[in-house]
This record gives sequence, C-alpha cells and structure tokens, in this order.
Amino acid sequence: MTHSIDDLRMMQALPLDIKVRMTEQRIRQWVNEYGEDGVYISFSGGKDSTVLMDIARRIYPDLPAMFVNTGLEYPEVVQFVKTFINVEILRPKMSFKQVVEKYGYPFISKEVSKHVFDTRKAGRDSMSYQKLTGTGKYEGSEYSSPKYAQLLDADYVIGSYCCRVMKKSPKHSYGIRTGRKNITGQMANESRQRLSTWLRYGCNAFDQKTPTSNPMSFWTDQDVLRYIKEHHLPIASVYGDIVAVDADGYEYDSLLTETCQLKTTGCYRTGCIFCGFGAHLEKGEGRFQRLKGTHPKLYDYCMGGGAYDSDGLWKPTAQGLGMAHVIDDLCRRYGDGFIKY
Repeated sequence: MTHSIDDLRMMQALPLDIKVRMTEQRIRQWVNEYGEDGVYISFSGGKDSTVLMDIARRIYPDLPAMFVNTGLEYPEVVQFVKTFINVEILRPKMSFKQVVEKYGYPFISKEVSKHVFDTRKAGRDSMSYQKLTGTGKYEGSEYSSPKYAQLLDADYVIGSYCCRVMKKSPKHSYGIRTGRKNITGQMANESRQRLSTWLRYGCNAFDQKTPTSNPMSFWTDQDVLRYIKEHHLPIASVYGDIVAVDADGYEYDSLLTETCQLKTTGCYRTGCIFCGFGAHLEKGEGRFQRLKGTHPKLYDYCMGGGAYDSDGLWKPTAQGLGMAHVIDDLCRRYGDGFIKY
C-alpha cells in the first residue's frame, strides 16, 4: 500500500486515541497474517518501543520480545529492559571498538558516512563518489553532500556499518532462527529512509524483503510522551520525568491542555550512546556534553584514547575510542562547535 506525504500529515494530525486504535488494528493484521507464534516485538528499551510493548501486549499478552544489548545502551536502559518478562537478550558478534576499527567512526549521517567509506575503498571513479558529490549519474542530486568529500583524505575513517553489524545482524539471525516477523516502534518522521519505506509499503510491509510491521509509523514524539503520561507507563530512568512546557519554556509536572507540549527532563533519545550521527545538527546542549554530565566514565572512554595504527589511520585503543580527535578535526573543517563535546 503506497502513501503520500499528505497522507502522513493527515494521520499525524489525528487525535491520540484514534492513533492508538489504528495501531491496534495494524498489530492485529500482522498477527492474523503470521499467527501469534510467528511474530515478535523488537524492543529497544526506549520510550517508543515501550509504548509499542504496552499496546501490543494489551492485545496479545504472550507476544515475545527481543532486545539486542550492543554494549552501547545506557546502563539504565539495560536494567529497564530486564524488568520485562519474555524478552530474549542478544549480543552482536563484534564490539563497537572492533566495528570502528574495521568500518570507521559513525559521524555526520548514515548516507554520507557510507558514501565516504565506500569511496575510500572503491576510489573516486566509483558510484559512491558520484552519490557523495552529486556528479556523473547523480549530478544535481538533492541527496549528495559534496562538502564532506574532503573527509576522504582525513586521517580517520567514518562509516555507517555499525548499525548493520551490531543491531541488524543479530536481529536478522533471530528472525531466521525463530521464523518470527518483527514489530517495531519506528516512526516515519525519524529519518528519510524510514519515511521512504512507509511511503512505499505503509505500516505493515508484508511485501518487503524482510517483512516488518511499524504500526506507529504515523505517530509523533509528542504522541509517545502523551501516551506514557496518560497511561502512567514506567520508562527508563535516564529519561527523567515527562513535564508539560508552556510557551515561555516553564515546566509543569502535569498535563495542562490537549495541545500543550511535553518534554523529558533527562535524555530525549536513548540510542547508542557513542553514536555521532546527527550530532552536528543538535541545538543547545549536545549529546556528548550531556553524557559528560550524566556518565563521566563512559564519556572519558568515548573521547579518550585513540592512536594512529600501522596504516596511518586514527583508531580506538584499549584506553578509549579516541572520538575527541575526530570531533576536533570535524570542527576544524566545518567550524567551531560543529559538534559540541
């Protein structure tokens, strides 16, 4: 089922109670297709998948869930996941340090870092170089980022393969082993790729190569926070509390109106704590600055260490990932404060 951007905007504007019913309908459709023993919940421990878990298990209490402990989650998230029953915890075959050593640091975006990494391997006559610079077949492409071509000559490598190795691979193996099809809490507005997938397949991608259900695709972050608040759901402590905010930024501890804005007093997102994708777009306090205040030992490991390897490239060491060196170079190239740490 194909959709348009207007369809998404219309659905995003619907009241929350209607969105909940629509999500329930899509979950039922998924279970009807594959059976209760043929699906599972992909649980990250984040607020979005916590809402998904609540909705799905209200309908099907015995649905199993799967969590990939990559070693990159906040400790509070891992502990929160362990409070749920019927959740299988998996680990990737490689550590993040090993992934960075082999595939590069995750900075800028998945698309840009992939094109930079692939071009360094294939050369400047490659398709990946054309995609990066908007030349050749991809001349004028709105998705090209020629200003990042200078990173081809950096003394470190950026790459996008960490998610594939550390999350997608264990998830794929779990699906093959169990025969189950996953249900996730992903939303279409989270990335260009997720939007593209929703436009092509809708919430239940039965025809996708790896069938996946994203029954909350048309939700917004505000919907998630409001659902948690209204249903008194526990969430990982690293988020802090959910409070209402007025036009002047004043915080309240309860909902005021149906249109008030909500926010978390702690972390806004709890993805991989060492991930640099999108860090250059953050306003105000950056993720690494926040990590320094909340988890100083993890911050020191993230920023410290690092050394030049025998191939002349900067890579992690036993003392740390060495990301400060990478961020300093990115700030030198693209302006002070390009990434805050």
